[in-house]
Amino acid sequence: MIISGANNLYNNRETVDDLNVFPVPDGDTGTNMSLTAAAMVEELSAGEIKSIEKAADKMAFATLRGARGNSGVILSQLFKGMSKSLKGKDSCTPQEFADALDAGSKTAYKAVMKPTEGTILTVARVAAEGAAASDKDSIESVMEAAVEKGEAALKHTTEQLPSLAEAGVVDAGGQGWMYILEGALQFLHTGKPIKSSAPEKKERGAAAGTAQAKASANIRFKYCTEFIVEKKKNSVNVEKFRETIKPKGNCMLVIDDDDVVKVHIHTNHPGFVIEEAIKMGEIMNLKIDNMKRQHNSIINGTDAKPVAVAGKKLIAADEAPESDRGEDEDMPASAETKPQKKQRKAKTEEIRDFGFAAVCSGKGMADMLKNLGADRIIEGGQSMNPSAHDIVRAVSKIRAKTVFVFPNNKNIIMAANQAIDLISDKKVVVIPTVNIPQCVKSLMAFNPQRTAEENETLLTKAADKVKAGHITYAVRNTEIDGNHVSKGDILGITNGDISYIGKDLDDVLVEMIADYIDEDTEYVTVYYGKDIKPRNAAKLEEMLSRKYEEDEIEVSFKKGGQPLYYYIVSVE
Repeated sequence: MIISGANNLYNNRETVDDLNVFPVPDGDTGTNMSLTAAAMVEELSAGEIKSIEKAADKMAFATLRGARGNSGVILSQLFKGMSKSLKGKDSCTPQEFADALDAGSKTAYKAVMKPTEGTILTVARVAAEGAAASDKDSIESVMEAAVEKGEAALKHTTEQLPSLAEAGVVDAGGQGWMYILEGALQFLHTGKPIKSSAPEKKERGAAAGTAQAKASANIRFKYCTEFIVEKKKNSVNVEKFRETIKPKGNCMLVIDDDDVVKVHIHTNHPGFVIEEAIKMGEIMNLKIDNMKRQHNSIINGTDAKPVAVAGKKLIAADEAPESDRGEDEDMPASAETKPQKKQRKAKTEEIRDFGFAAVCSGKGMADMLKNLGADRIIEGGQSMNPSAHDIVRAVSKIRAKTVFVFPNNKNIIMAANQAIDLISDKKVVVIPTVNIPQCVKSLMAFNPQRTAEENETLLTKAADKVKAGHITYAVRNTEIDGNHVSKGDILGITNGDISYIGKDLDDVLVEMIADYIDEDTEYVTVYYGKDIKPRNAAKLEEMLSRKYEEDEIEVSFKKGGQPLYYYIVSVE
């Protein structure tokens, strides 16, 4: 039922994207929600599920890790609340399912600092109220009532938020939730699951196969091991378990969630991890994938063999046990390649006090942030928000006691904050930057002599001092803030609002810079995107430098290579 709902959302993701009020090429809500739900489908489709508790737990775990953007995070909270409500149940009554919808709504409300009515929160709440008021003769009747009331609430969102009324659309997140509920109900009515419209993966040719072969050869920890531990008592030492298994792998997630512990780790010793987990309680939903064999199966077009549990040893169905060669697998030290020696050396390096991870798109932007000290670049930004798990994966690779994360987009901040809860082996601090100029200023303000807490204050204050603007184009005709926007217009965005509408790209840029400059301005930096030719950027730099020469303002253009935004402007 849930898979059908998620697939219905995926099949209608572009419709949800088109509901975004802002006429800029972000397309985030439908994309983010559908990708978050797709992570859940993948988890639910893997292996047999024998209880509604395990199904709900998989839903929550997958969406928490796969959450993208604000809408994806809220969706994950809906399923997290449902999971908590269904805890300990092999099956549930219609009343209990209605209660779960209500619990999901309440959890989502709590996750948002300032809940706004007329959004997905409202739609989910009213749908749950409809389920609670139904006759509860069956799950079907509960879902019918939820859909009926939810649809009414969705239509009402247009009247609740002025921006929706002006654009003449319903809330995008609310529509996404309704696609899930409607798809679930369609399965109940027909008994036939809705299939995803995603194209099947195709062969990618010899070159791709060679790349996959190299990736397979470089897999350091072979077994992707996931399971849930039902605690034998609430006082079990989860932190001790984390520290014990930490040296045995990477990409580790250990989530202490009330009476269960959720575990994910890439390791060469799954048996050891499981033995340690058993000390805490009973293991459920065990899944072990041989990632090297999965890579090879892609190359050879064969199915990867499942891993079976044989006593205390975990053995692939058709391979003999390998000797224990430590954490660098399959090759004696004398035969190590240079990359492997580099890896071994990195393992013995002292853990630094501070590290940095930043989200950005565009090679120029990435190189610049690395030069300023960023250890890891998380690919993403507008229209391609990274998931919470993407952020976790990047942070986990930084050998530092404290890692500062720069989301650089308002729609990534919630996912970054959610990622903190999935990281247990270091302190993670999210600096709520909403653009690249803020990130640059923050990195430059870092002081290695200060504490983590002091630097958090320094970096946040530095980000607030930057004036930043973005120049892009309109993807649709609309009315916004009393102004008519035509598809193809050049838009200048300041503090999340459309401040400039024009037909000529250079004119909008020059006007924006002129408005940003005041008597205290010393520097103007313009990062030009991948659609701007370097010679055009050089001409503008020369013209603006002459214009502000008497004011002693330094103007510089840098190649950002970012998509979607022609220019990103920073004024200090």
